[in-house]
Amino acid sequence: MQVTITFKQIEASDPLKSYVNKKLKRFDKMLEGPAEANVVLSVEKIRHIAEITLTSGSLNIHAKEASESMYAAIDILADKVKSQITKHKEKIKKHLLGNKSSLTDTREFSIDEPLPGDVVDIIEEPLETKPMDIEDAVIELASGKKSFYVFVNARTQEVNVIYKHNNGKLGLIAPQG
Repeated sequence: MQVTITFKQIEASDPLKSYVNKKLKRFDKMLEGPAEANVVLSVEKIRHIAEITLTSGSLNIHAKEASESMYAAIDILADKVKSQITKHKEKIKKHLLGNKSSLTDTREFSIDEPLPGDVVDIIEEPLETKPMDIEDAVIELASGKKSFYVFVNARTQEVNVIYKHNNGKLGLIAPQG
C-alpha cells in the first residue's frame, strides 16, 4: 500500500508516521490489489484530526475523526476504515452468491414506507369469480381508478391480470403451462 501522510498545523514526527503506517499495514491483507492511502493529520485549537482517503480498485473510502489525542484519533479512524472495508467485502460476497440486489439496491425508505420485514396491514379485496373475456376486463380497467384489474379468463379459466404501462399501453399477465 502506498501511503502519503500530510501534516497541517502540526510538526511532522517520525513516531506519528510509523504509527499511521503500522495501522494501515494491516489493511493490506484485507484489500485486493494495490491500494493508495492519503492521510492528513491536523490540529485545530485543541482537537486532533485524522483524515484518510483510501482507494483500491472499486473501493473508495473517506473517513475523518477528531479526538483530544492524535493517537486516539488515528485508532478510531483505523477502526472506521476496517469496518467499511469489511462491509464492502460482504457486499461483494453477497453479490457473487447471487443476491444481485445487494449492489444495486439504493432505495431510500421514508417514515411512511414499511421497511423489509415490517408487519404491514393487508386489506383484502374479494376477487369477482365470474369468468370474463379480456375485452370485458379492459372495459372494467378503464372504468375503475386502479392501474390493474384481476379477473378469471373465460377461455382458460385461469386468473389473469391486466394492467396499464407507464407508456399508456396495456399488459396482460397470464400463467403459463
